[in-house]
Amino acid sequence: MTDRTRVAVLGAGAFGTALANVAARAGCRVSLWAREAATVAEINGRRTNLSRLPGAQIHDQVTATASLEQALAADIVLVVVPAQALRQVLAACAPHVLPGTPLVVCAKGIERSTGRFLSDVVGEVAPVGLPAVLSGPSFAADIDRGLPTAVTVAAAEETVARRLAAALGSPAFRLYHSTDVRGVEIGGATKNVLAIAAGIVAGRRLGASATAAITARGFAEMTRFGTHFGAKAQTMMGLSGLGDLILSCASVQSRNFALGHALGEGKGLDLLSGKGALAEGALTAEILVEKAREAGIDMPIAEAVDAVLGGIIDVDEAIVQLMARPQRAE
Repeated sequence: MTDRTRVAVLGAGAFGTALANVAARAGCRVSLWAREAATVAEINGRRTNLSRLPGAQIHDQVTATASLEQALAADIVLVVVPAQALRQVLAACAPHVLPGTPLVVCAKGIERSTGRFLSDVVGEVAPVGLPAVLSGPSFAADIDRGLPTAVTVAAAEETVARRLAAALGSPAFRLYHSTDVRGVEIGGATKNVLAIAAGIVAGRRLGASATAAITARGFAEMTRFGTHFGAKAQTMMGLSGLGDLILSCASVQSRNFALGHALGEGKGLDLLSGKGALAEGALTAEILVEKAREAGIDMPIAEAVDAVLGGIIDVDEAIVQLMARPQRAE
């Protein structure tokens, strides 16, 4: 990759906008795809995206477009759309993807309708591309402000992962490369669900000790699930696993933590149907628990979150059930 690397960013939400600026700062020419004509006009005209990332100044090397065909004339494609929209967007992209182009999934979740991991969706829908995943502890606002951030980018071939890290990295945005695609994407998917649990604990004002316990035991669940499905334990301990879990379990900047915090305060499940920022964990919990049960993996915290989100039990019942579990060795 050179400083003329062409990068397509699909999705002009907060994270997509931040990543577009990151790629431009790294010397790439960036096409930022947005569905809404008004968003395209604002980015290209005013160099802002106020409804998605207030305060951001869009880099001069970023050009917004509503044309997938135009955007996909690229060397690297960052797919920054919600996990449950990935298949639909990729289906529209497939005719325009150049063979051998890395398709880097930046969403965090598991496809609800099929139970498939997101890199597998890429392989099914856009087989001419190279599936890759970018994940790790990162808030869009921090990235855009140039605050020090480190994430992981994974591809099955190490040369591809190295290329991606070299092309997108900058002094403030450090990328570690990996070949453990499954581990990196599982870390992102599971931490979203566990962050809801941590938010519930905070919203219920159960104390710092409870927060530490839910985070640590949540990490144990993440590791059991990940290693069962082929992830490396080292990956679970890294940025895309433990690192992202710590970030998401400790700040209301995390959409999933914020959702849990609201539930802990007793605001009710009606907020799930609101028009606020998307909490991917709310859409992942059910399929995560289903896959865990089918595989015989013990994930009591994730199960409690799923039961609360499904209206099966309330927050207090979930806390009682977790605390009443039989004692066991750690």
